[in-house]
Amino acid sequence: MALALCGSSAVATPIAHPHFEKRAASSSCTFSGATGAAAVAKAKSSCSAIVLSSLQVPAGKTLDLTGLKTGTTVTFEGTTTFGYAAWAGPLVSVSGTDITVTGASGNVLDGQGAKYWDGKGSNGGVKKPKFFYAHNLLGKSSINSINIKNSPVQVYSINGANGLTVNGGTIDNTAGDAGGGHNTDCFDVGSSSGITISGITCKNQDDCLAINSGTDITFTGGTCSGGHGISIGSVGGRSDNTVSGVTVENSSISNSQNGVRVKTVSGATGSVKGVTYKNVKLSNISKYGVVIEQDYENGSPTGTPTSGVPITGLTLNGITGTVASGATDVYILCASCSSWTWEGVSITGGKKSSSCKGVPSGASC
Repeated sequence: MALALCGSSAVATPIAHPHFEKRAASSSCTFSGATGAAAVAKAKSSCSAIVLSSLQVPAGKTLDLTGLKTGTTVTFEGTTTFGYAAWAGPLVSVSGTDITVTGASGNVLDGQGAKYWDGKGSNGGVKKPKFFYAHNLLGKSSINSINIKNSPVQVYSINGANGLTVNGGTIDNTAGDAGGGHNTDCFDVGSSSGITISGITCKNQDDCLAINSGTDITFTGGTCSGGHGISIGSVGGRSDNTVSGVTVENSSISNSQNGVRVKTVSGATGSVKGVTYKNVKLSNISKYGVVIEQDYENGSPTGTPTSGVPITGLTLNGITGTVASGATDVYILCASCSSWTWEGVSITGGKKSSSCKGVPSGASC
């Protein structure tokens, strides 16, 4: 059963009242149950405050919060569930200007990932929906304290956004460790600027953060575990292949394949410049503590770096911690890397690479 209440009284046919739009400017609407997702898609333009209470989103349908009125607030209450269907998604999509999305205490968005996980992620097997499109969120928009679990594949896709902040909240895909979770990136960022992601806990099986393109991006106070590390890239092969002005700081990466990672696509063109990793703590890293490579090919690096995506102005400052005994402390494979700053990088427990190439002055491998 769905509940859709606007203001002080239910509104069945808003267009019938000539003054409805004026009254709706300050209206609060609550949607719940199995038909709440369809109801909010129809009434969202009439609500300035939307409450989603224990919603049950039907299989194969997006919780459509796109094109919201400027200044709209959206609050998730209780547990939001999504029915199973083999489709591309997304499960949730939000867009607009000065939008605030908030999770009430105890909120959970459950993607029912176990029904999809087959160890292949987005590379094959059953088609799996991406979780949360934060596309074209502009102005002073924010996503606060949202708790997501059991994502079928990638979680947050931030694209075409400007001025967005993501604060707090958790992404918990630990059930996918033994259950075939794959390609469960917590944050994929592309073609966006002025983005801040802070205080996030990410437990997954792929990148905690992957910035494919964008400018003026900050990731701070993050706790990442179980995945592939905090990554720039892969950069190249898209319509937008520029990354600049990125800061990753005061964060931890544990029980992951990689720690700090920069990857550019073999044979592609673009640029990576002005990226800083500062005060990042690593523990129990299984492959590479720091890995910077210009030969990436979707998990199968060529071993031969290419120069089409130069990495310039890279700063690593205070990158410390341990890797597993079979892992490599630092691996650098460059054809065009310059103007790096390398301070306080101390990674122990693994082996020293004998395959590094093109290491810029000041860095060490």
